[in-house]
Amino acid sequence: TADQVEEQVCQYARRGMRPSAIGMTLRNSHAVPQVRSITGNKILRLLKKNGLSPDIPEDLFFLIKKAVNMRKHLESNNNDKDTKFRLILIESRVHRLARYYKRTRQLEPNWK
Repeated sequence: TADQVEEQVCQYARRGMRPSAIGMTLRNSHAVPQVRSITGNKILRLLKKNGLSPDIPEDLFFLIKKAVNMRKHLESNNNDKDTKFRLILIESRVHRLARYYKRTRQLEPNWK
């Protein structure tokens, strides 16, 4: 039922899972094809309603994580020109996405 699915979503969020991982786990382990079709709300809305939503949006989080890994790689491989170029592209994507989230008030205006 909808209440059981909502409780399961909150339980997974308390364990530290991100919304997309929650959706995949529910799909693969609990035979829930789409949370929205059962509860009427998306996973992120359920998390916001229960005060469990992540601090920064998921797509921005993973872009930042990728940029950090590339910087770590460049510390030991300083002459990797392709990675330097790709890092510039990813960081500009991070800034562009951050600008969008600030405009839509999903991030606070002084976030960096």
